[in-house]
Amino acid sequence: MDEPFFAPFLKATGKAHPGRDETLAAHETDPDKIAALCQAQTQERYHFQKHMPHHMLSGFPMGWAAGAKHFFLLRHPRRVIASYAKGRTVFDLHDLGFAPQRRLWEQLGHPPVIHSETILQDPESALRKLCAAIDIPYDPAMLSWPAGPRAEDGAWAPWWYDSVNRSTGFGPPPQSMPDIAPQHQPLLSACLPDYEALAARAIQV
Repeated sequence: MDEPFFAPFLKATGKAHPGRDETLAAHETDPDKIAALCQAQTQERYHFQKHMPHHMLSGFPMGWAAGAKHFFLLRHPRRVIASYAKGRTVFDLHDLGFAPQRRLWEQLGHPPVIHSETILQDPESALRKLCAAIDIPYDPAMLSWPAGPRAEDGAWAPWWYDSVNRSTGFGPPPQSMPDIAPQHQPLLSACLPDYEALAARAIQV
């Protein structure tokens, strides 16, 4: 499942996002129905759900999460800000999601955290450690995939998923940190405490 609470988030907040109209037209916007669907999928032996913590607004049901295993994928806020700036002209601290990520991590009892750069530096070792941390078997098929879109991609995919759709495996780790515009420096400073709290608990390889 690809960010199933995104459409309810857009409807509830009225936020402008690339693909907003397409997302609202194509996806369920009732958070209770989405929660029921997430709950139903937890009955499967393996079913991956990608969620964004800042989509989990106050009042959205979270009971379904009790039956799932969780891990948190972390990126440096400088890289997140640079990525957002390519696709959106206006975004705020909540959009970047670090404070909601830390709150949800605490709410869920401190599940495993893994840094995106750790995976890119040594995909097999990182994924073996992550699988062990959440008690699922590692499979070498995790290291590659066919190019192209997936059936589960959200309606926002054309705005965000071009590079992953062209990929067939993990790319090289990033090198230097990207530059960000001066107006984004306060956002970076505000994100760092929550990022650093999570990074301190991240899986090491």
